[in-house]
Amino acid sequence: MILLPAIDILDGQAVRLARGEFDAPTVYDADPLQAAQRWVADGARALHVVDLDGARRGSPANLEHVRRIVEAVDVPVQVGGGLRSFASVQAVVAAGAARVVLGTAAYSDVDFLDATVNELGDRVVVSIDARDGRLAGEGWTQQTELPVNSVIEHLGARGVRRFVYSSIARDGMLSGPDLEAAQSVAEVVRGSFVYSGGISSLDDLAALAGLRQVNLDGVIVGKALYEGRFGVQEAQRLLDRGH
Repeated sequence: MILLPAIDILDGQAVRLARGEFDAPTVYDADPLQAAQRWVADGARALHVVDLDGARRGSPANLEHVRRIVEAVDVPVQVGGGLRSFASVQAVVAAGAARVVLGTAAYSDVDFLDATVNELGDRVVVSIDARDGRLAGEGWTQQTELPVNSVIEHLGARGVRRFVYSSIARDGMLSGPDLEAAQSVAEVVRGSFVYSGGISSLDDLAALAGLRQVNLDGVIVGKALYEGRFGVQEAQRLLDRGH
């Protein structure tokens, strides 16, 4: 498993939201590039960048920040937020993204999903954002009644092999990971996935690693890193040991 520090960009700044609520962001870096360079200097092997402005408006809004980050670091950067057309995906790839993270459009536009998977293969990641076991979309602002596991199976049948599973209720709350949900998702993913939501300590990372799911290959961490609960290097060492 690898640790992916999260860099969420809103109004040009690196922020964290609590449970995906846009009205009360916490700003950690005035320039997202500072966060990216800090995490990579501390040993990050990849970065997870989310264009929150793009998620809200439905198309990328922070491509220049993505480009600056990619040019400044020597690790893969996966990027999501507002990727709801193939043109938007191409723009993010042109900015240097190693992988693209699709959300709402992956479920609502089959033609778009198929075209993106056909073009980019396993560089496509689909974000499964869950609240009470059901899928949420539109930057987490709209709740559906679609069961998460059914959505994963449907997407897998269309060729998606990489996922991010996010627990919205735990996101930014430092309340611990949803181990039961991670275990459930592991049982249906035919490929690999990354877990996100609630990580607050090295013990939380150890608990995730302790699930020993071969298809769980990473964990996204935001607030715990920004608030100094642990460092990237020590967290990655723990994950490398597998417990």
